[in-house]
Amino acid sequence: MGRIGVDLYPLKTGVPLAEADTFGKFLGGSPANVAVAAARLGRRTALITRTGADPFGAYLRSELRGFGVDDRWAGEVPGLPTPLTFCEIFPPDDFPLYFYRFPKAPDLEIAAEEVDLDAVRAARVFWMTGTGLSAEPSRTATLAALEARAKSGTTVFDLDWRPTLWSGEPGQWYERALAHATVAVGNAEECAVATGESEPYAAARALLGAGVELAVVKRGPQGVLAVHRDGTVAQVPPVPVTVVNGLGAGDAFGGALCHGLIAGWELGRTIEYANAAGAVVASRLACSTAMPFAHEVEEVLGRAGGV
Repeated sequence: MGRIGVDLYPLKTGVPLAEADTFGKFLGGSPANVAVAAARLGRRTALITRTGADPFGAYLRSELRGFGVDDRWAGEVPGLPTPLTFCEIFPPDDFPLYFYRFPKAPDLEIAAEEVDLDAVRAARVFWMTGTGLSAEPSRTATLAALEARAKSGTTVFDLDWRPTLWSGEPGQWYERALAHATVAVGNAEECAVATGESEPYAAARALLGAGVELAVVKRGPQGVLAVHRDGTVAQVPPVPVTVVNGLGAGDAFGGALCHGLIAGWELGRTIEYANAAGAVVASRLACSTAMPFAHEVEEVLGRAGGV
């Protein structure tokens, strides 16, 4: 549930936007990419979102269907344009984003009464993001969906801190969402926003203290730390890869994390698999179209000596 938009990426890396003259057009938005990533791994996925009533919105719904993502809950909002996101690509670790979500993004216009709470309750995994809490009516709708879940199945809170998309402080809303989630996923900065802790183990403990069962702290070049309430800990090192565009790696990680959780894998295997999926996407230019199939993840695991 949450953000969707059109990604416009320069087709040459290392070129500033002011000098770029050719762009690729892709489905974007973190929750949309996570849905695509899980679908690529064979899972049935759907997205609760909104687009503008414009050609870009039609493009996004067509892309969702093409990736095998159910778009029945991807409605239109007349009068608001479908968001665009531009990116500059300076490998290995500099990927500035420029969000065009003005005057307001349609995906923030999801109203609580429009959400199919029966479908939300029935999903084996429900995934929501911090951006969905940034404005009304999306905030109330997202919290209503979380409350309807009542911690049934797996409920993932992607901390997804995008400060340029917020006008107020996120603290109380993150706290309320964490109380309803079973899994929290974020990097050090996002964990600090949610809990005040950025050191990985301290952040994981704080997330568990906030109510989740599993805390996943993404550490970039240091790999991933995952800590379960039952005391299980998984530390996974990074997969060596030549980075082309690191932006979609976290979304591939998210889709693969859902895949492993549904499959009932033990924690170490799940995190290792998700880490490998992220590495595949980091080695490619785009996000949604770069999401790996299972055989591609397994090939990376084989090269890295994983299981």
